[in-house]
Amino acid sequence: MSDPWKALAVLASTQFLLILDTALVNVAVPSIGTDLDISPPGLSWVANAYLIAFGGLLLLGGRAADHAGRRRVFRIGLAVLVAGSVIGSVAGSAGWLIAGRAVQGAAAALAAAAAFALLLAIFPDGPDRHRALGIFAAMAGAGGAVGTVLGGVLTDWWGWRSTFVLNVAAGLMLLVLSMRLLPEARAERHGRGFDVAGAVTVTTGLALLAYALVTTGEAGWTAPRTLVAAALAAVLLLTFVLIERRTAAPLVPPEVLRRPLVRAANILAGLSQVTLFPMFFLVSLYLQDVVGHSPLVGGLGLLPLSIVVILVAGLTDRIIARFGLRTVMIVGFGLVTVGMAWLSRLSAEGGFVSDVLGPTLMLGVGLPLVAVSTNIAAAADIRPDEAGLASGLVNTSLQFGSVVGLAVMTGVAAARAGDTADPVAVTAGFRMAFLVGAVVALVAALLAARLRPTAVTAGEPAAARG
Repeated sequence: MSDPWKALAVLASTQFLLILDTALVNVAVPSIGTDLDISPPGLSWVANAYLIAFGGLLLLGGRAADHAGRRRVFRIGLAVLVAGSVIGSVAGSAGWLIAGRAVQGAAAALAAAAAFALLLAIFPDGPDRHRALGIFAAMAGAGGAVGTVLGGVLTDWWGWRSTFVLNVAAGLMLLVLSMRLLPEARAERHGRGFDVAGAVTVTTGLALLAYALVTTGEAGWTAPRTLVAAALAAVLLLTFVLIERRTAAPLVPPEVLRRPLVRAANILAGLSQVTLFPMFFLVSLYLQDVVGHSPLVGGLGLLPLSIVVILVAGLTDRIIARFGLRTVMIVGFGLVTVGMAWLSRLSAEGGFVSDVLGPTLMLGVGLPLVAVSTNIAAAADIRPDEAGLASGLVNTSLQFGSVVGLAVMTGVAAARAGDTADPVAVTAGFRMAFLVGAVVALVAALLAARLRPTAVTAGEPAAARG
């Protein structure tokens, strides 16, 4: 029988790699554009192809893990990630690079959904699961910071292709370790088939929704392609809902979404990313475009935040045991609210120590409290055979929260700044965006306060209630 903590090391390292990968490539994008002579609109698809594939396949990946075996889907995800990284590392044109990024996004969806489902299956609800989720969140936070710094180092020293080569090496290593250390965690099938019609409609609908959201920065919210994609997504997702109500073996059983805690936890997880994901991007831009730091130094500016995330995430299980899940969730969102409001006071004449360090350290405390508590809540009312579904739902909520947050907050910043590179105007844009983020976090704190304390106590999963 495998050691659950060794298995967690593989799962958390995979989460670290997936977040690292996104940060690495984002830092390398300018060099990629110069080397392959890709126009700015084309270059945006290096990121967009990944986001669309990732967002579209998360829910399907989680449910596929329940049906086909979570360890098997996890390994497939890692193998596909290696293949996509190989394509990216040898790409000689924009088309091949974008194709490689799309393959990486599909792989990330499978690996991320299966990894979270495996964690839930390996660790029953209770203190060990909370500790495991804290470690999982810490590795995710570390991946973002390390990726920003390492991306700059790799690109400067060995070129942008080295960022893809790193993924190949790390993916192969994790694939080998998974064969030795991960237990199988297949859910009981109960003789039911797979909902093909639901899978096709929800995957296509989510992919189109992701497409509509990620193109707003380039095309605008009212552009025909944005509106058409959003309309088609709405039709397909409505069709999916109708299918789920009528099929004997739904991909997402409607009764799961009727559980108040599941619904609330996913909404709160999404709202957390609406606020926090664009914060990393905007703070880095402020340090580079306004303060005048290099991309590498700008990335290092987020390192103190990430160190605090790692430290606090490792303690979150004990904090939850002491004060309760709902209290920790409210405090976490409260700290995020204050931290974002503090960032909204940025100055064009400011700097890292005077304007960024304090609020980002506060956000470093709030982020893991929010991440761990919402993940625990998202899985607390789920049966063992629904672990993949829970993973797909919460990861989809997080991913679309990230995409929506980035589209909205960068749009707010650009609209407030206007068509100018003047540092004062650019800073005014950032201030307004951070203020919007503070409002979103405050709404999330108020929603968390409305949860019934008995609904979010650690301990009783749905399976225990029959």
